[in-house]
Amino acid sequence: MWRLTIHDSLPSTSELVRQRAAEGEPAGMAVMARRQSQGRGSFGRSWLSPAGNLYISVLLRPESHVAAGGLWSLLSAVALAEAVAGVVPDPQALRLKWPNDLMLNDGKLAGILLDSSAAPDGSLAWLVIGLGLNIATKPVVPGRVAACIADVAPPPAPETMAARLLDSLGHWAEIQARQGFAPVRAAWLARSHPPGTPLRLRHGSTDLDGAFAGLAEDGSILLDIAGTIRAFAAGEVRLHAGD
Repeated sequence: MWRLTIHDSLPSTSELVRQRAAEGEPAGMAVMARRQSQGRGSFGRSWLSPAGNLYISVLLRPESHVAAGGLWSLLSAVALAEAVAGVVPDPQALRLKWPNDLMLNDGKLAGILLDSSAAPDGSLAWLVIGLGLNIATKPVVPGRVAACIADVAPPPAPETMAARLLDSLGHWAEIQARQGFAPVRAAWLARSHPPGTPLRLRHGSTDLDGAFAGLAEDGSILLDIAGTIRAFAAGEVRLHAGD
């Protein structure tokens, strides 16, 4: 399914795949870089990209409406957690934080960034999934807690983790193609916060405090806010105890 190329250094793996997607590259392209000079994170943040960690982007052309693109962030998180679970001593220490973070012992271990383009009929013309995984080192970010695999286990080679991730991503993509989003949703919930966990959601310019109440069928996060269950399709979740 995947055609993986590995580069010593790139400005951004996602930018290269985006360019190729616009030029008509078929689905299945995967690009890994040992270093990035202009890595991107969510909400316009930069993603520090020293050697020893995994930076990889893949190209998909799913037959779905552009509104369903966000489901791939959750699917990618499930696949990433599954890939990492096989190399850490305690897989239960891994947790998914909506919508696109993988946590290890309350520190951010990995992030996912989606880029997409819509066709004239509203379907997805292409989807690029960029993933960054802290393997050997973790960034120092004021106000945030980061983690890396080396905190708990001998760090595997980025190439090893790329192969594990692509196998897992292909597996879950096939499941979603055959059975829809429900199995992905169940797998995501199995690794998420326990129901009732206090969360803070930055929604636009507003901070909303509530308790985690699960995922809606469309992938939106459900929060219990003062006894009312509300669904949010966008935003940034912060744990009260810190990230």
